[in-house]
Amino acid sequence: METKGQEVKRLPVFKNECNFEGYNAGILMKETAKVRELITKRGTIEMLIPLCCSTDAVRYKEFRQIMKGFSSKTLARRLKELENGGILERQAYNEIPPRVEYRLTSKGQELVESIINLLQWMRKWSKSNK
Repeated sequence: METKGQEVKRLPVFKNECNFEGYNAGILMKETAKVRELITKRGTIEMLIPLCCSTDAVRYKEFRQIMKGFSSKTLARRLKELENGGILERQAYNEIPPRVEYRLTSKGQELVESIINLLQWMRKWSKSNK
């Protein structure tokens, strides 16, 4: 409560570029939970990196080489989750030995771009870079 003659301190307002006016906070929280559930599982972001660094498809075998320390079961599960989430597109070829390739969908590309932006923000504001 302010008294007569005292000034009320207000928080500084920075650039007003982020506007969520008209959005339902409850819905945004549920959507945030879905995204967090998908991308914060161990290895998920690391699996997206090889896909964002090239326009070429990445074979399952390449994921196995990159994702050392992950069981085949965990790797297969994460790839399936990303496919079910519409982040990856899976292409299986009827060949011997079997060949399976993965590509980012447009939804996946947007996700990776957002992750890169988040990483750039983190790098900019991290204590080690001040």
